[in-house]
Amino acid sequence: MAKNSAGSSETAGNPIRCRAAVVRKAGEPLVIEEIIVAPPRSGEVRVKIICTSLCHSDVTFWKLKDPPGCVPRILGHEAVGIVESVGEDVQEFSEGDTVIPIFLPDCAECADCTSTKSNLCSKFPFKVSPWLHGDGTSRFTDLKGETLYHFIYVSSFSEYTVLNTANVTKVDPAIPPNRACLLSCGVSTGVGAAWRTANVEAGSTVVIFGLGAIGLAVAEGARLCGAKKIIGVDINPQKFETGKIFGVTDFVDSMNCGDKSVRQVINEMTNGGADYCFECVGMASLVEEAYACCRKGWGKTIVLGVDKPGAELKFSSFEVLHSGKTLMGSLFGGLKPKSDISTLVKHYMDKKLQLDKFVTHEVGFEDINKAFDLLLEGKSLRCVIWMDK
Repeated sequence: MAKNSAGSSETAGNPIRCRAAVVRKAGEPLVIEEIIVAPPRSGEVRVKIICTSLCHSDVTFWKLKDPPGCVPRILGHEAVGIVESVGEDVQEFSEGDTVIPIFLPDCAECADCTSTKSNLCSKFPFKVSPWLHGDGTSRFTDLKGETLYHFIYVSSFSEYTVLNTANVTKVDPAIPPNRACLLSCGVSTGVGAAWRTANVEAGSTVVIFGLGAIGLAVAEGARLCGAKKIIGVDINPQKFETGKIFGVTDFVDSMNCGDKSVRQVINEMTNGGADYCFECVGMASLVEEAYACCRKGWGKTIVLGVDKPGAELKFSSFEVLHSGKTLMGSLFGGLKPKSDISTLVKHYMDKKLQLDKFVTHEVGFEDINKAFDLLLEGKSLRCVIWMDK
């Protein structure tokens, strides 16, 4: 059995023994242990992870004790790596390619993936599944032979992982890995929501509810699109200073609006409502507030935040009919991974897209639990975790 070798000639077709950070109990520190990673099957690639970053979705599922949470599991979905080996019938990738795994499948063949109107693959519908596509099995086992579950088709908290080719996109190897990994989820989602989903216009007004990493990425996307006024709404006024880096021009402390509601303050600031509102927290009440802050006739509210299962939205039928507004969801920012990620890479390499400012901390793999602590304490936007440091 090959052990932790980057040389694909030695490891291709064989199981690999390597380190992974495993969730053994919900909400408890990850356990770094040796595992076995099976070779890729038909339509799959095995990737050596260079570095990965921690997204809030990882923390959410780390805490879950009930389905779709499950243990033992290997989390992680923001990463960059090198293709170590390919399975049968794989033409798109070769050993040595620099790739970014993406949780949202892009088969590049179905009616949705070949359309400009959608990024929701119908051949491989997105689900929060503990398995890989197709045969519903895992490529991970521990040294006792117990199955380890996957996380949204990526599981990057492992030195090696196996992915379906629909969940991998090639990128320019010139981009630094500690920046490339950010494009796997959070930054791409926020920038894409402004760019692709909302199609923010130059000179427009934008309101962002929640200035975490996703909200700041929306601000960055709106800035790139030429928005004139970008209003951040948060319960922490210190977020304004960080927001300015990414283009936020105004700030509303939602806990300190005096005798006015947030919607009253926003509608006064925007002379009747913003052109675009983005909900980046994951609260039904904030979606409704964002909708109320949109301009009648053409305002768009875009939902990016992940709410708890079963959460419902309530709108007046009269208001929906008479206001002429649009309410949209935006999974992965409406981006098509196979084509749009390369555009974002180019924007970064051309010094247009600010990825550097999102990285607040970097740690070695053995300190992965520190990354969780930093995010839970509100001290980091993105913490990059190097597999070898």
